[in-house]
Amino acid sequence: MEQYYKIAGLTVKMDSFGRIAEQAEPYKCPPCADPDIVIESNWPERKEKYPHWSDNLGEYMTTGTLFYRSLLNFGGIMLHSSAVVVDGRAYLFTADSGTGKSTHTKLWLKKFGSRAFILNDDKPALRLEEDGWYAYGTPWSGKEDISVDARVPVAGIAVVERGEKNSIEPFGGVKAVHAILKQVNRPKEMGYREKILDLLDQLITQVPVWKLCCNMDPEAADIAYGAMSKKG
Repeated sequence: MEQYYKIAGLTVKMDSFGRIAEQAEPYKCPPCADPDIVIESNWPERKEKYPHWSDNLGEYMTTGTLFYRSLLNFGGIMLHSSAVVVDGRAYLFTADSGTGKSTHTKLWLKKFGSRAFILNDDKPALRLEEDGWYAYGTPWSGKEDISVDARVPVAGIAVVERGEKNSIEPFGGVKAVHAILKQVNRPKEMGYREKILDLLDQLITQVPVWKLCCNMDPEAADIAYGAMSKKG
């Protein structure tokens, strides 16, 4: 069923059903004659490649892939991460699945209470705008569908690793580029690689990047926030 949505500041016309239609409900907007992005799910053509996926999951995954590919044309990327907002600034924690991103951001919710909320717990959109980088909630928000339709300036990004002790340090250079590149959308179609690398270069240059080793003790939130919240 075709609907119109406002996602990451862009008007999106999307044919959707089931899970993605439900998760996109908060993003609905009035129809317009010239949407920024048009998504026509290609799930039926991809069923043979992913026979273990349900139609619900297939629609969710393919619409997300198509949206984030199109987002590259508007100065935006997807960063596989859990994004928590405190006092109006977004802190993103990225790593391979199962590392503990969501567990860590939940520590922030406990620490900051009403001052904090999860912007998106799986695939927030990041866009480079005139005055810097902003994070957005999106309907592609993981199994628990934790997301808020909001636009928040990005304060920092942390690459998360499990460790016995909690520590955080600035992270840069080739290792940082590779760590974050693993977690962004990377379409194979011609022309997108250059856009990804250009945006990633600007992201790492303009947004503080950290390496966070943590053991999921509540102290981890204190240490991470203490470093990442400093301005200038």
